[in-house]
Amino acid sequence: MTAVQRKQVNPIAHLSVEDIEQLRTEFDRIRQEVIDSRGARDARYIRRVIGAQRKIELGSRVVLLFSRHRSAWLLGTLGLALAKVLDNMEIGHNVLHGQWDWMRDPKIHSTTWEWDHATPASEWKRTHNHTHHRYTNILDKDNDLGYGILRVDEDQPWQRRHLAQPLWNLINACIFEYGIAMYDLELGETLREKRGITPEFRSRLRKTLHKVRRQAAKDYLIHPALSGPAFRSTLTANLTANLIRNVWSHSVIMCGHFPEGVETFEQADLDPDETRGEWYLRQMLGSANISGPPLVHLLSGNLSHQIEHHLFPDLPSNRYRQIAPRVRELFDRFGLRYHTAPMPQQVASAWHKVLRLSLPNGWLARTTWSNTPSRVTGLLRTTASPADAVDAAA
Repeated sequence: MTAVQRKQVNPIAHLSVEDIEQLRTEFDRIRQEVIDSRGARDARYIRRVIGAQRKIELGSRVVLLFSRHRSAWLLGTLGLALAKVLDNMEIGHNVLHGQWDWMRDPKIHSTTWEWDHATPASEWKRTHNHTHHRYTNILDKDNDLGYGILRVDEDQPWQRRHLAQPLWNLINACIFEYGIAMYDLELGETLREKRGITPEFRSRLRKTLHKVRRQAAKDYLIHPALSGPAFRSTLTANLTANLIRNVWSHSVIMCGHFPEGVETFEQADLDPDETRGEWYLRQMLGSANISGPPLVHLLSGNLSHQIEHHLFPDLPSNRYRQIAPRVRELFDRFGLRYHTAPMPQQVASAWHKVLRLSLPNGWLARTTWSNTPSRVTGLLRTTASPADAVDAAA
């Protein structure tokens, strides 16, 4: 974990091998206690959430049939956005993690669930469950860390293209479901590395385009058409609801792994035989929570408890709030920072990091009002590494 260990203040320097093994024992105990106590109360919870989401969506779509009236447009749009947020966050994300597979209900199972999202569930599970949660915050391995378009760590070489990353991040927030679809396809890597269109990639592309067409037809053709004279206003309502859902989901994800103080790691410096305790430690250092009322937890899919989710991705989401105090106590006991803050603060911190790392390391510290013009000119001309870029722009 050299990227962590070479910091001026190494957050894990005080931990021994025995400490990390003790963490494993404690977290394994918490996980097993939740598994042993899952039951009817948990099943009722997810069924109630699914039932409420479907009622909200159906009611909102009915209201939008009369969307030429401003009040109907506003009520229907907000309701549809809420339904889409619930579908993606508290339901879809967690069902696809297998959190509810223990119920043996084929209607609420990770192998059969499909969500209101541009990316097919099977593609998302491959990149998120099997890649992101295995290689959490490892540079060049966890593509969720910046989605392949952002510089997220000082040790990543700065390039001139990073100047545009705040803009790319804003665009990605607005079209987040389509950005995730392209990410799940590994479209960026395929084009950059000139891999070519393999039969396997062509099959996955066909599946994704089919899902995109279905989603687009539902939201931007069929539902507006059912509104008859209100076609245009219903179309704008659906566009707005999807925009709200995308920006909200993007913000929640940003809060979980991007705020200042969340650690990143380098594959070359990790033990290839990483122990379970070391994996737990990486999740502790590489995740951040959102504090707030129960409604924030529900609308974030309980990713407001991102630390707990990354420690136990297959436990029912409604249990994260219950175990959070015990998890935090372990952070305190072993002298580690439990990274949590209200959502506005975490969003601001994440965007600050995006903006800061769009520039070479140390560039802002050496910039004054008097030398700004020459510094900007030098910055636009250089394509060097971080240290060289600072010198070139001096």
